[in-house]
Amino acid sequence: MKILVIGDSCTDVFVYGSCDRLCPEAPIPVFKPSKTITNQGMAGNVVDNLRALGVRKTELITNNEQIIKTRYVETKSNQMLLRVDGNDKVSNSFDYRKVDFDSYDAVIVADYDKGYLTYKDIGEIGKKSKLSFIDTKKTIGSGDYFKDYTFVKMNEVEWENCVDKGAVYSEWKKSLIVTMSERGCMYNEKRYPVDNSVEVRDLSGAGDTWMASFVMKYIDSNSIDESIQFANNNATIVVQKRGVTLSLIHI
Repeated sequence: MKILVIGDSCTDVFVYGSCDRLCPEAPIPVFKPSKTITNQGMAGNVVDNLRALGVRKTELITNNEQIIKTRYVETKSNQMLLRVDGNDKVSNSFDYRKVDFDSYDAVIVADYDKGYLTYKDIGEIGKKSKLSFIDTKKTIGSGDYFKDYTFVKMNEVEWENCVDKGAVYSEWKKSLIVTMSERGCMYNEKRYPVDNSVEVRDLSGAGDTWMASFVMKYIDSNSIDESIQFANNNATIVVQKRGVTLSLIHI
C-alpha cells in the first residue's frame, strides 16, 4: 500500500501550563508554561496518522514556507486560552506535472486553502489519480474541479457553505461524505453514528485522523460501510485526548 498526500502543512505547537493569578497590569490570567508538544499539522498530520496505522509507504508533497499555530492550554481544565497563528498563507508552488500519480495506490488531497493548491491543481490531481480522496476548505460548487474524486469529504459547516447544494448532492451522491461531529457522518442518505458517551477533550486533528483511517480501510476492504465506521471509531479515540494524538485502532 503506497499513499501520496498533497496539501498545506503546518507545525502545531501546544503549550500547556497553569493560571494561578491575574495580571496586575490588566484583568487577564498570568500563564505559567510547564510543557510544550510539537506535531506536524494539516496534511502533515494526515501522513503521521497513516504511518501510525501501519502504512509505511507514505509520501507528502507540501509547502516549503512554514506555518506555525501555537495554542496555549490550561492543563487542569484543558481550556484553550489563546491561539497564535504565524504566517497563514503560502505560495502556489505545487506542480502536478512533476508527480507520477500511477506509482501510488491512492492520493489524498488535504487542502486547507492556504494557497498551496489552486482549483486547477485539485482538478488535475483528481483526473490523474487511480483512487483519490479530498478534504478541502475551498468553497465547493457543482463545477468540474472535484468530479473525478473517488470520495469528497467535508464537515457540516463546509456543506452549508456549498454553492447550490442540491446540484452538488445530485452530482456527487455516491462520493460525498459529510462529517457531523458528535452526530457521526452521512453518506448516500445513511447516517453513521459515533459513541456519544465519551468525553470530548480536544478536536485538534480529528478530521485528519478520520481521513487517514477511512482511506487506509477503504484500500484494504473496498467497503464504504466498514471504512466509515473505522474512521468514526478512530476519530472518537483522538477527541478524548489532549492535543494532536495518534492513538489509533489498527486493522
